[in-house]
Amino acid sequence: MSKMKWTDRQMSDAAYLDQAATWSKDLTRMRSRGPGDMENAMRSLERDYGIDYWFIWQLRYKRERLKFLSVSVYERLRAAYQAECERQVRKLTHEIKITEEIAGPDSAAVRAAKVLVGED
Repeated sequence: MSKMKWTDRQMSDAAYLDQAATWSKDLTRMRSRGPGDMENAMRSLERDYGIDYWFIWQLRYKRERLKFLSVSVYERLRAAYQAECERQVRKLTHEIKITEEIAGPDSAAVRAAKVLVGED
């Protein structure tokens, strides 16, 4: 059995910050209602998930200036990202049902969307 060094397994600080910045951008994109709505999206994330508005803003626009990321904020971002992804899937599933009622279950759009959410 070979032993793996701890440094081979751990993520670098920069990798955690990069992941948090990616989640932050994706979260604001999912919450945004269109161009010019980023501030409202970041405010709603702060309200719903307790992630400070200015921290989300820094992750989005000033990532290179951030030097550290607390574990609690990282985990809050991860949980928020997972919750938003689940919310998006629920919305898509609801829209698939509506489209299925209108276009029928044999519609190419309905079949493609069902494959996307894992309903075969």
